[in-house]
Amino acid sequence: MVTGGAFLAIDRLHSSTADSVEHAGPAATDAQTQTEVVELASDIVAIAGLHQATAGYLLMSCKDRDDPPYQGAVYLNFLLPADISADEYFRTITASMVGHGWREGLPPNQHLLGRNLSKDGVNAILYPDSDSPRHGVARIYGQCRDMTNHRNDSTAWIDITDRLH
Repeated sequence: MVTGGAFLAIDRLHSSTADSVEHAGPAATDAQTQTEVVELASDIVAIAGLHQATAGYLLMSCKDRDDPPYQGAVYLNFLLPADISADEYFRTITASMVGHGWREGLPPNQHLLGRNLSKDGVNAILYPDSDSPRHGVARIYGQCRDMTNHRNDSTAWIDITDRLH
């Protein structure tokens, strides 16, 4: 047992934090990475009936700023209805999404009234916008499976609003 414990301790000393993020499953292409999160963002808009939804897409590193693996990310903004409280609205959205195969996770600590949901390896965090009480935000993150080298790519958001409906 002592030898086994020493082996594990030495192995941990040689492991870097970069080794802790591994891509789950087979590698994905850039197009597959984008499709994964954009389709689920569109599903969220339809299932929740989000009003005036706009969104942007970005490919981002799962390890650090530049290195693979990469994941697709969608930042979605929408209008909150005036006739219902934000808490009740986000509970209703969550119930609708759970009814369509999403799983509810622990609420996000940094967003009051926020909801954390996942489906098919994609995570979505929905919450009221703290800077604009009439708006909501959804941040959708795909799986870390894109191994293409994007170190020298310029990072820019792509408007995907037209793909939400």
